[in-house]
Amino acid sequence: MAITNNFFSNNQHQANGLYVLVAALLTTFAGEFRFVPYEGDAFRFGLGSITFFLLILVRPPVVSLIRIGVVTGITVVCFRMIEDFILYEVLFSKSFLKHVAAFLYYFIYALGLHIIKIEKYKTFPLILGAWASVFEVFANGSEHFVRHLLLDQPGIGLKDFALLGGVAIMRSYFVVGLYGSITVSEQKKRVEELLKVGSELYGETLYLQKSMNHIEKITAESHDLYRKLKQENFNQLSAQALHIAQEIHEVKKDSQRILAGLTKIGEQKMDNTVSLSDVMDLVISANEKYSELLQKKIILIGNISIDYQTVQLIPLLALLNNITANAVEAIEEIGEININIYEEQENTFFVIVDSGPGIPKADLPIIFEPGYTTKFNDHGVAATGIGLSHVQEIVHTLQGQVEVDTSENGTIFKIKIPTIILRK
Repeated sequence: MAITNNFFSNNQHQANGLYVLVAALLTTFAGEFRFVPYEGDAFRFGLGSITFFLLILVRPPVVSLIRIGVVTGITVVCFRMIEDFILYEVLFSKSFLKHVAAFLYYFIYALGLHIIKIEKYKTFPLILGAWASVFEVFANGSEHFVRHLLLDQPGIGLKDFALLGGVAIMRSYFVVGLYGSITVSEQKKRVEELLKVGSELYGETLYLQKSMNHIEKITAESHDLYRKLKQENFNQLSAQALHIAQEIHEVKKDSQRILAGLTKIGEQKMDNTVSLSDVMDLVISANEKYSELLQKKIILIGNISIDYQTVQLIPLLALLNNITANAVEAIEEIGEININIYEEQENTFFVIVDSGPGIPKADLPIIFEPGYTTKFNDHGVAATGIGLSHVQEIVHTLQGQVEVDTSENGTIFKIKIPTIILRK
């Protein structure tokens, strides 16, 4: 175990070291894209600071800010010294005095962000941008002060500090905004994944609840059989019936524990108030990705004429994703799926139309039976066939109705649910 822990620890240190090195190199090269607003070299505004700050924000929390600042500062100084020597034949000693102040900039910038513990400000963009602006101005001012001492360059006045402050504010809030857009995009992906899991769990919970009812009925019938056999003095058979009843009872208790766990998970996700248009977007997005995974060219089109806030996000995702995913699987290579949402009288309708081969009409009476499937894997093994039974259970739970029509040109699922059940 100690050897394993050391192995993972070494790998972690190597990964952290690689991140620091990559951050230093990216910052160094980005810093070469710069402009000098005044004649001379007193001010150098480039992409290095933007890249440095962004890489600090997206770094793994275990990576030391001080380490990034030191390594980046050294890398920048060394790169510029080599550049001066190769391009301009400047002596290393003279080039070192010219560029050593750049080390101070990255070190002070990273040190300041380390002192305030930047991680706790990532969810407060205004404060984060303000702190970053302060440290950039201080780091820039320190760099130019050292240049003034070493190279006898003119000092910077109030106007120069104003320019430094303005540029620092623009750069800092630009990076904070860019970082925010990245994190929002990642959070959206996580939410979509969680909602997908939640909708699947909801369907499984309903199916387990249905199975629990059957188990309860079988338990009662088994116990009743035991009593009748005992009354007729069939002692061996009655003992066997009692044993069966006891085993079924154990299965029932295990199922109850599983159901309680699934229900608890579902309750933790119940703050799911969204609009119907959001539900449609989630379904289309998920199934576009699914069709790409299956290497199919399927166009998904959404049409909605009624939109309102609903608290039934998970149930709606469960039933719509089941039907739409079935359509994606049914279409062979190229096709189209239309999802329509509209309201008539006091009901909201969800109509899913696909261009697949359709369902045999003879199968329509049994398609909602558990175990019905038309899907087989490469080895000829049938799918579980519980998707449409889930759909029927969800629709009934929402006090709705589901109808299916099919032809050689595709399948139409029409779901009707009372609006009062869906609307917040």
